Amino acid sequence: MTQFSFDLAATDGKARTGAISTPRGEIRTPAFMPVGTAATVKAMMPESVRATGADILLGNTYHLMLRPTAERIANLGGLHKFMNWDRPILTDSGGFQVMSLSDLRKMSENGVTFKSHIDGSEHEITPERSMEIQRLLGSDIVMCFDECTPHPAAQDVALKSMQMSMRWAQRSRDAFGDRPGHALFGIQQGSVFKDQREESAEALKAIGFEGYAVGGLAVGEGQEVMFDVLDYAPDMLPTDKPRYLMGVGKPDDLVGGVKRGIDMFDCVLPSRSGRTGQIFTRNGVLNIKNARHRDDPRPLDESCTCPTCQGYSRAYLHHVFKSQEIIASMLMTWHNLHYYQELMAGMRAAIAAKEFAKFEIEFHAQRAQGDIEPI
Repeated sequence: MTQFSFDLAATDGKARTGAISTPRGEIRTPAFMPVGTAATVKAMMPESVRATGADILLGNTYHLMLRPTAERIANLGGLHKFMNWDRPILTDSGGFQVMSLSDLRKMSENGVTFKSHIDGSEHEITPERSMEIQRLLGSDIVMCFDECTPHPAAQDVALKSMQMSMRWAQRSRDAFGDRPGHALFGIQQGSVFKDQREESAEALKAIGFEGYAVGGLAVGEGQEVMFDVLDYAPDMLPTDKPRYLMGVGKPDDLVGGVKRGIDMFDCVLPSRSGRTGQIFTRNGVLNIKNARHRDDPRPLDESCTCPTCQGYSRAYLHHVFKSQEIIASMLMTWHNLHYYQELMAGMRAAIAAKEFAKFEIEFHAQRAQGDIEPI
């Protein structure tokens, strides 16, 4: 059996490119993971997601434990079979969703008790239960259970939260056990405080993980603050293991994250935006709802090779969106995911060629010249 491993192929400044090997296939890095919250990337068939260039998907522990339940998925052959995706899957631990439902949660050293947003039923997630759920799902990459510290947080509050997450990280590691071919990632916390980030990184390295995530960002702090933290936080983590920035983000967030040493990203933005008529292109952002598109025969992006741009006009997409036809979500999500994967491929090539600085300059210049529409 192929074991989980990370091979760093090239660097350019802090930017890195390489590959994660898993029994279910290789993940080229830097990688963007489309989000399949409820065992589906909304408006996309699995083979279509793969066709965009995605090597790995993300599933959501919180949502899947509530519906249809991890036990039911396990009885049906595991998440890969259940959703017809035979390549790697990463599942988050449920920590972010618990944080986002803070008005319904009760937290203790043992874990978190919360009420389902679906039917109000009460549930508990502990580090041990999170590991059990992710094992039942059959996840290739499992995330530690942590508390996603909200922003802003006072220094003492952030410290208490981070230190509890580190205790939960040890419990997650113990409960994960020996699972050849599968990986457990630790999650660095510490909010915007450099000393806390350092303490967290040291605690995680002492425990030992197959990969490391930078958590607690993209929670409302804004890009400038996020980049300030990323200027030092990834450097605190091992260079020979993947580094994953959770829940990020917009195209310029991805470029800025790669520049600062991040290898993996996930975000609902390309698929959610596709369903709401927001289109990402190399020249900026389009809003297909705008009347200016109703007679426009051009594709969304004349240099894009995705099926949407190859076969459909802005006028058609404007029409089906206004008509609330399902195909609108399908076609615009497909384009957005294709654009994101093309962006990642461009960065991988630029790093390998030692031309990432040039890539970054051209990326921002092209967007600055584009026609960015109000949303």
